[in-house]
Amino acid sequence: MKSKEKLKEFKGRTKEELSRSLVLLFSKLRQLKFDLASGKVKNVKEIRETKKDIARIKTIIKQKKEN
Repeated sequence: MKSKEKLKEFKGRTKEELSRSLVLLFSKLRQLKFDLASGKVKNVKEIRETKKDIARIKTIIKQKKEN
């Protein structure tokens, strides 16, 4: 999924849904880091994408708090 599509998807969610997604992404990132250390990860790019998704969600949550 492209970043603009993800951004539209994230903007359409409520704060609670974004918070749940954030928790899931943090656990996914943690698992990917463990797998990377043990040599199980084939797609290293997935770690970078997960970090970017976390940043996008945090930004949207912050914007919604300001409004």
